[in-house]
This record gives sequence, C-alpha cells and structure tokens, in this order.
Amino acid sequence: MSEHHHKETFVTKYIFSQDHKMISKQFLVTGMFMGIIGVFMSMLFRMQIAWPEKSFSIIEAFLGPHQTDGVMNPDMYLALVTIHGTIMVFFVLTAGLSGTFSNLLIPLQIGARDMASGFLNMVSYWLFFISSVVMVISLFVEAGPASAGWTIYPPLSALPQAIPGSGAGMTLWLVAMAIFIASSLIGSLNYIVTILNLRTKGMKMTRLPLTMWAFFITAIIGVVSFPVLLSAALLLMFDRSFGTSFYLSDIFISGEVLHYQGGSPVLYEHLFWFLGHPEVYIVLLPALGITSEIISTHSRKPIFGYRAMVMSIMAIAFLSTIVWGHHMFVSGMNPFLGSVFTFTTLLIAIPSAVKAFNYITTLWKGNLQLNPAMLFSIGLVSTFVTGGLTGLVLGDSALDIAIHDTYFVVAHFHLVMGVSAIFGMYAGIYHWFPKMYGRMMNKTMGYWHFWISIICAYGVFWPMHFIGLAGLPRRYYSNTAFPMFDDLADINVVITIFALVGGAAQIIFLANFFISIYRGKKATQNPWNSNTIEWTTPVEHIHGNWPGKLPEVHRWAYDYSKRVDPNDDDSDYLHGQDFVLQTTPLLDGEEPS
Repeated sequence: MSEHHHKETFVTKYIFSQDHKMISKQFLVTGMFMGIIGVFMSMLFRMQIAWPEKSFSIIEAFLGPHQTDGVMNPDMYLALVTIHGTIMVFFVLTAGLSGTFSNLLIPLQIGARDMASGFLNMVSYWLFFISSVVMVISLFVEAGPASAGWTIYPPLSALPQAIPGSGAGMTLWLVAMAIFIASSLIGSLNYIVTILNLRTKGMKMTRLPLTMWAFFITAIIGVVSFPVLLSAALLLMFDRSFGTSFYLSDIFISGEVLHYQGGSPVLYEHLFWFLGHPEVYIVLLPALGITSEIISTHSRKPIFGYRAMVMSIMAIAFLSTIVWGHHMFVSGMNPFLGSVFTFTTLLIAIPSAVKAFNYITTLWKGNLQLNPAMLFSIGLVSTFVTGGLTGLVLGDSALDIAIHDTYFVVAHFHLVMGVSAIFGMYAGIYHWFPKMYGRMMNKTMGYWHFWISIICAYGVFWPMHFIGLAGLPRRYYSNTAFPMFDDLADINVVITIFALVGGAAQIIFLANFFISIYRGKKATQNPWNSNTIEWTTPVEHIHGNWPGKLPEVHRWAYDYSKRVDPNDDDSDYLHGQDFVLQTTPLLDGEEPS
C-alpha cells in the first residue's frame, strides 16, 4: 500500500480527501473560521453590557435590522449569546480538538496507515461542514437566530411564537445540531475502532501515549452521550412542529391558553445535561491528553504516574455521566437527589486533582523548554486548577442556589472548559504544526500570543467571579434597570476592555498560522526530539504515512533523560541523548518500560 501512490486530483486530495492528515487540516481550518465568528459575537455583546446606551457604528454595520441607531436590540443580544455558546462549545472546541487532533494523531501515534474507514472519516468532516453552514445561515433569518440560550430550554425553544428567535432560526439550530451529532458519532466510532484494531506491532495499550488514551476515552463518552442529545432535539422538533407535549404543559401566551398538557421542561433539562456535562470532558480530555504529551516532551522527563493518568481519564469519563443533576439544583429537584449529585460532583475532583498534581510533578526539576506550546500547556494547568476550584462551590447544592445563573457560573465554566480547552488546542497546534505543514511557526509571535491571551483571560474571568458573587445575573442585555448593580458597571467595563484586547490578540495567532504555512522555517523530521512514532514519518506527507514497513514499537512513549545509572543524575544518557524513540530496541539489561 505504501509503495503505490494512487493518482490524486485536486478534488480527491483537498476537498473529498480520505487521508486523515488532510481531514485534520479541514477540521482545523473550519473550526478556526467558526471560532472567528464566535469570538466576534462575544466582543459585540460585551460592548453592549459595558456601554448599554452607547451607539456603535460596528453594531449598526453588522446587526442591520436588529439594532436601533447603533444600539443592539434585546432580542439580538440573546441571539448572540446563544449562537456564541453553541459555536464555541460544539463547532470550535469539539472540532478543533477531537476533529483535528484525533484525525491527525491516531494513525500516526499508533503506527497505522490511516483510519479504519477513510470514507467514513470524510463523511464525518463533510457532515460537520454542512452543520456549520446551516448554523451560519441561521444568523441571516429575518426574525433572527435561535435565542433561547445555548442550552435551548423549552418553552422558549418549543413554541415558534414565543419570541422572535423561536421561529426559523430555532429550527435551523436544531437541524444543524442533528447533523453535527451524526458527524460526531461517525467520527467517534472510527476513532475507537482504529485504536483497538490498527495498532502496530509492539504497541500495547500500556505503551500508548496519553494523547491516545484521551482521544479513545473521549470517543467512548461521545458515543454514550450524544445520542441522548439527539433524542432531546428530536422530541423538541415534535413539540414545535407536530403538536406533541413532551416538554410543554399549561402554557399561556398573550392571555391565550395553548392546548399543550402533560409535558415537562425538566425532562428536557435531564436529557440535555446528560450530554451537556460529558460534553465538558469531550472538550477537555483531548486538551489534557495533548498537555500530557507536550509537558513531558518539553520538560525532558518521563510523565509522572502514567498509569494513574490513564486511570484518572477513565474515572473522569465514568463520573462525568452521573453528575448532570448539578446543573439543575434550582429546578425543584428532591433535596436528597441533590445531595447524591453533590457527592458524585465533588468526587470528580479526585481524578482531576491527580492529573493536576501529576502535571506539576512532571514539571518539577525538569529541563523546561519554554516554547509557545509548553507555555500554553502550563497555562492550561493554571486555568484548569483555578476554574476547577470554583466548581467545588457550584457542585454543592446549598452553595449553588445563591449563585446559580449569575456571572460566577459564566466565569467558572469559561475558565475550566473554554480557556483550558482553547489553550490545549493552541498548544497542540504549535507542537504538531511541523507535522501538519512541514514548517515551524514563528516563536516570537507565539510568545506575544500566549502572554496577551492568558493576561486577558484572567482579566475577563477573574473579576467576573466577584460580580457573580454580588448577585449580577447573566444573559441580561443591560443592568441599568437595577440600581443595586450600579456599582458593578465599572467592573463590566474593565472586563469588556480585556475581552476586546484578548479577542484582537488572536489575530497574531491567525497571522502566524497562515504565514507559517507558506513562509515558516522548514521543519526537520523530529524538531522537538520527541519519542512518539509520528516523528519517524517523513516530513513530506505520503500516502500510508510510512514508506515500506510499518514501525515496530519496543518501549513506552516517555523514555526521556534515561540514565545509565538511574540513581545518578550525572551519569551518561542510556542511548547517548535525552530522548529514545519508541522504535528503539531495548539494550541488553535495560529494564522494559
């Protein structure tokens, strides 16, 4: 297979490609385009919150009929918040991490020619692309896009006449999500089958890099939980279009009594959050796996506690499916059931802490190479810890009631899920860019990108915790009607300035990315002196990844700085250098990893 390159046209190579490396680039570039839309939306609605009565020409230019003299309409504010959340959670973080890096790395790191099914891989991307297009089209519907919040709770989402954003925009949102879920399920099944069946000779499960474990378990979570969201969306479509009452009962609109009886919006909450909380880890686990690989490589040390890291990934995956009720403490839940969900939620802190401490221990006394990929990985550890600590507050049913639906919640999940996952994605791009494009990204631009991004991330979300504790509710397009919040107005201005600067700083990354594709310094075969076998493939992409035979694996992925005398830090490196490729056979008397 590797010797015979079949003839490829432009269409089969760049558009309907079945090569995992090209598909990973398609996912990445599409995710980046959606990310630009999502971040731009957040900048618009942050301007509205900070200066609610002020007129802006940019709002007038972009929002057209959904603004009055440069001031955003309340309905459009809700729509922007809704589509921003949807795009960032599903179309940027899920695609940017699982779509990009699972496709790029799974065949390369397990020693396979390609995915188990190249055709299904291609179908997965094109379904994702179609769902992205449908979601973007929903922005241009006359009445406005979906505006029931990214969680799309009924009855706002179930009644087309409820608010302007409940009409065609809401229908398109549901169609886009149904197509997205199909894409995700096809991709996840492909990833699972590939890792289980196509590992090269010697690549036991215990020799897999932690990236592979993270992508494998993430795919399993997706297969378990995404069908539940699809069922929730289908029942919502029935309520909207066919007069059923799964989520509706005793509804009055403008004094009119509607015919719906017997349904419950709480049923939708259960179905949504059964996916919604595992989705946090569908987004986060790939970022944590990438961070494990990068921190070990650039610390020049073996990862601390490999088996504990694998077990913590599995524990997080299991626990993530039995904690969804902590999103619903104020829904009238039985207090005993609330205490059960509190217990399982606080339990998930244990495997999360194992990962955090293992990262810190790997960094400890390492020979740190502080390049942009390493800085973003360390930044992820920082935001994962700080954002996770506030999760302990929200996971306690007694404490959550006071701060539910305030900016404290927004600050928490943006730090622990949003910023952490985006930092993991950036770390992965900086680290594997040479493998994707055969060139290096500019390091100086990478440093600027990192420092502005992390300062602005904390500048936005650190103060947000405090305005949340002060009681400021989220999703209000203006707080001027509440005199008790007047003192918080200046903090909202500060948050918005950090958000605008941080959003603009991503232009540095975009420039670095696209310029480096064509003008970056040419990469060597193994620019980071890494152990994993993707760095044994040629710099130039070839069909089948390796010329000739597939590599044979003899050791785990983390034999960094291995010494002749393990007890003497000054003895010579065992193989004459501070890294040992997984394909290097064991020496006589060498302990197997």
